[in-house]
Amino acid sequence: MNLSPEKKIAGVLAPLFALRGKDDLGVGDVAALREFIDWAAEIGFKLVQLLPINETSGDNSPYNAISAMALEPTTLHLAPGSPKDLTRQDFDIAVADVDLAQLRQGSVKYRRVKKLKRRLLEKAFVNFSLNAAEDRQADFKKFCLEEAAWLDNYAVFRALMEENGDSEAWDKWQREHRSMEKACEWLRHLSQDRQQTFSTRQNFFRYVQWIGHEQWREMKSYAAQRDVALMGDVPFGVSYYSADVFARADEFALDWSGGAPPELYFKDDQFTQKWGQNWGIPLYRWEAMRGNNFEWW
Repeated sequence: MNLSPEKKIAGVLAPLFALRGKDDLGVGDVAALREFIDWAAEIGFKLVQLLPINETSGDNSPYNAISAMALEPTTLHLAPGSPKDLTRQDFDIAVADVDLAQLRQGSVKYRRVKKLKRRLLEKAFVNFSLNAAEDRQADFKKFCLEEAAWLDNYAVFRALMEENGDSEAWDKWQREHRSMEKACEWLRHLSQDRQQTFSTRQNFFRYVQWIGHEQWREMKSYAAQRDVALMGDVPFGVSYYSADVFARADEFALDWSGGAPPELYFKDDQFTQKWGQNWGIPLYRWEAMRGNNFEWW
């Protein structure tokens, strides 16, 4: 869709997690977004804006991203055949002990939703690893090569999170994991079996991102077919506890944090009244970034 500043249009902003469908898994996903795009097109809206869809940390805030590039896995539509590697049998087994009716009621139950979607993605990944056709494997490898600049560091970070109780707080991890350099040294000294296991976990997280990029690319094309533009949103920066900061710590001012000035309207928050908001977003070391020609950007 071609947008022009000379032509006025109407649009709507919606948090994706709030777009609920009758067959969702407790949170809004790209399937619900498809229905929302249909609704927007039918009443004449030309634009749908979403909150950030970057992968979130334990607080589930769309503005506290653990990666500047990685997509939040809960946004993926997971059902038999979606992705192609998820079978009806595996889907039914994964949801057998889940009360889906209760999960779909009320506010998003993030811990349970993430656990369920993770279980489904794990099953899909196993099927892909064992049974995927050569052309599908080639597509995955192509994605990994094209996105390697961010994907490789992200995959290491996510696999290390698993080694540390799924915590993103890398400065509290095991000492041998607390920097990319130390983690790589630790990995080199593992047995071949342990290295292979770690490599497989990295590929799982790459696979999830590949599926995410496929689904979101398809959704963008569908919106264009309905003559609706998708508009994104981005956080002001990545979280202190992010793959980007972990892998490129020398490019971020870790002793400074972005935020907002004092606000007297927060009458019950003395800290915010006096000092303002602390968003936990490290500032950039521009000279360091300039030194590598702003490679991260």
